[in-house]
Amino acid sequence: MAIFSYTAINSKGDCIDGTIEQADRATAIEALAKQGLRPVSISETKAKTASSFTFKNVMGGNKVKPDQLVMFTRQLSAMVGAGVPILRALTALSEHIAESPVLKKILVNIIHDMEAGTTLGDAFAKYPNTFNDVYVNMVRAGEAAGILDDILKRLAIQQEKSMTMRKKIRSSMAYPLVLIGITTIAFFGLMFFIVPQIGKILTDLGGAEAKLPGITLFMLATSDFLLKYWYAVFLVIGGITFGIMRYIKTPRGRFQFHSLLLKIPVIKVLVMKVAVAHFSRTFSALIEAGVAVLEALTVTSRAVGNVVYEKALVEAEEAVKNGKSLSSVMEANPLFPPIVAQMLLVGEETGQTEKVLVKVADFYEEEVDTAISSISSIIEPIMIVLMGAMVGLIAASVMLPIASLSQNIK
Repeated sequence: MAIFSYTAINSKGDCIDGTIEQADRATAIEALAKQGLRPVSISETKAKTASSFTFKNVMGGNKVKPDQLVMFTRQLSAMVGAGVPILRALTALSEHIAESPVLKKILVNIIHDMEAGTTLGDAFAKYPNTFNDVYVNMVRAGEAAGILDDILKRLAIQQEKSMTMRKKIRSSMAYPLVLIGITTIAFFGLMFFIVPQIGKILTDLGGAEAKLPGITLFMLATSDFLLKYWYAVFLVIGGITFGIMRYIKTPRGRFQFHSLLLKIPVIKVLVMKVAVAHFSRTFSALIEAGVAVLEALTVTSRAVGNVVYEKALVEAEEAVKNGKSLSSVMEANPLFPPIVAQMLLVGEETGQTEKVLVKVADFYEEEVDTAISSISSIIEPIMIVLMGAMVGLIAASVMLPIASLSQNIK
């Protein structure tokens, strides 16, 4: 399938621009004519890959913000629930979205796809960076069951919960990151500007032959090295950081990084609770929307946000295919706390799995808040101690030789 960009005139006489995906140019013209559009110009364009490296991609300029997507989902749910036809609702929303030009352009293309006969779920699926697997599958289930307005409302609630959790994690990590930044800047500032001056003063007082303590010699040597080879130091640090980030983005590196997070004592608790909360809320939403258990497990595995848990859910899907109950599979996996398996068992026995998992999600989202607070309370004193140790080390490297020199003067 090729992608064609076009300029066309609609039934109102307005000139509009857009893109359409068809087998060839003639088919594209025919599809535009079915939509009531008269093409003025049409040309084939190359599809942009997700990995294209542009300034706009790096800065996130071609993405729809989570809060904008939540607002769109709520508005679409309200309009569909009020009986407005889906195409008219999408048209009205596309005309009044001023905050997100990207979302506006996506909606225009979705409207054209639907006028050509595509379902809403399939139209959403063409934009995975905006509408993820969970969103698309729930919309498809809502269309099949005739409860699209209810599904969209649940989607908005789920997105708000996920967005709130991400904001809490980011805000709680902001203060420790600021402390780390200040500590790093203070270290290099002292090494570049303060320590060399201290070394000069000590040399002037004691002469070139003055014997200085080992700690002072170490600080002076470190400062001298950084002053001479600062460009190499920063290049090495930048290269190592870049290499690690690139490696983490590979499948193997990402798996190893996520496995490492699950081995760090304090971080492990937070990662497990976040992953279980994501799994519980996403899986319950899909089951409640009427998605089959196996398909729900597949979709949830890609949306949980941790590769180790993704592998565990894929293995759980295979076990369920072979006749095992999901609760028994979860019980045998140490990645999932015992309460998840017990609650799933209750849900399977009562036929209310989705309701039980919502309670599990609520519980673990509250636990995430507690875990974040405890991590922040641990990191803050550690950073203060590190800053104090650095200042104390420099103070000791200054005071010891001064005391020694004063003894020699006496």
